[in-house]
Amino acid sequence: MQSAASALECANNAQLSLLRLLDPEVLADPYGLYRALSEQDPVHWDPYLHAWVVTGYSEVITVLKDYSADRTPTQKHLEQIGLSLLKPLAEVMVQQMLFMDGAMHARIRSICSSAFTTRRVEQLLGEIESITDKLIDRVISSGRIDLIADFANPFPAIVTAKLLGVPEEDHVQLGLWTADLAEVLGNFHHSPERVEQMVRSLEDLTSYVGAKIEEQRRSPTDSLIHSLMTVQVDGRPLSDKEVIANTIITLIGGHETTTNLIGSGFLTLLRHPESLEQLRCHPEIAASAVEELLRFESPIQYTTRLAPAEMQLGLKVIEKGARVVAVLAAANRDPHRFPDPDSLDLLRPDNRHLAFGWAAHFCFGAHLARIQGQIAFRKLISRLLRPALFDKTWNWKCNAGLRGLSALHINFDPARPVTA
Repeated sequence: MQSAASALECANNAQLSLLRLLDPEVLADPYGLYRALSEQDPVHWDPYLHAWVVTGYSEVITVLKDYSADRTPTQKHLEQIGLSLLKPLAEVMVQQMLFMDGAMHARIRSICSSAFTTRRVEQLLGEIESITDKLIDRVISSGRIDLIADFANPFPAIVTAKLLGVPEEDHVQLGLWTADLAEVLGNFHHSPERVEQMVRSLEDLTSYVGAKIEEQRRSPTDSLIHSLMTVQVDGRPLSDKEVIANTIITLIGGHETTTNLIGSGFLTLLRHPESLEQLRCHPEIAASAVEELLRFESPIQYTTRLAPAEMQLGLKVIEKGARVVAVLAAANRDPHRFPDPDSLDLLRPDNRHLAFGWAAHFCFGAHLARIQGQIAFRKLISRLLRPALFDKTWNWKCNAGLRGLSALHINFDPARPVTA
């Protein structure tokens, strides 16, 4: 018979488990769960995930700095959890820099980073401004916008297509494929039906990028795909499979995170009208505003690492090989690091959030994402006059790790297009 103490412990573990993010109500506002974890057990063993869950700012930094990113599930593990269908996805993941440590990670990262240098991003400013205006022009006379479908989804997809050197008109299909694959990176749980769709999307996207590699061989251009094709790592070029794998992770990173930043960020501003008006009256604070919106509603909620050896974290001993989930969104609201963390302050000083990660795996596209966010918010706020939420509730995508809205309907005063 179960003792009262044991029953209480089980109930407490259930209340603190990140599996609660599978509940749409918790996913819609996960910060109560994160707060409970931070206050009760900032380095918490989650028996349902078979992983340590870390929510304190300093502890999360330790995990991001010192723990291993080489965490691709083995075929044996996939079979044990009944997801052997994910094997093709795991085979791609093991070749992506996101799941690498050491010299190989550093080399591939440096290649991909070359497409996102400050100079190169600055050269794109005019095009980014033009893309935002064109997308707004399509809806400006109607007085209504689905911010996700009409703006936040296509905007970064078009920009990323330009960087990759693929046709702009392909961005819609690329967005659909990457959204499916983002579920693999963002969720703890995968239904067999969704896995089949994810695998199909992987096959289609692999074929697409493979065809672009052949085009680059025939007619090279100054694109990220061509850079990956021509580089050498430890004296050898990347295989086509490695080029495809790292093109895919760049697509996901360039699309999902920026889409979520714009969607969640604009919803946050609409729910804090005084901050929206502050940014409207002072567009020069856009850079600071984007940093606060990244902290307040992190596009990437958590990431996973493995303990490379037996290590102490907080008051707990983490055994070698244990999975550790670093909850970036919880760390970004740690009151020991950020005063009054649940308040939105667009001029917050010392705002060193973890939305883009830390150390070796800090997001190499962070500068581009920041620039896109700054331009997007300035344009939306200046051109959508008197914006108001049309829906009283919001639908969040079924992706706990890459948290974002599936739609955001807004009314505003109609106006005439400016770029016709």
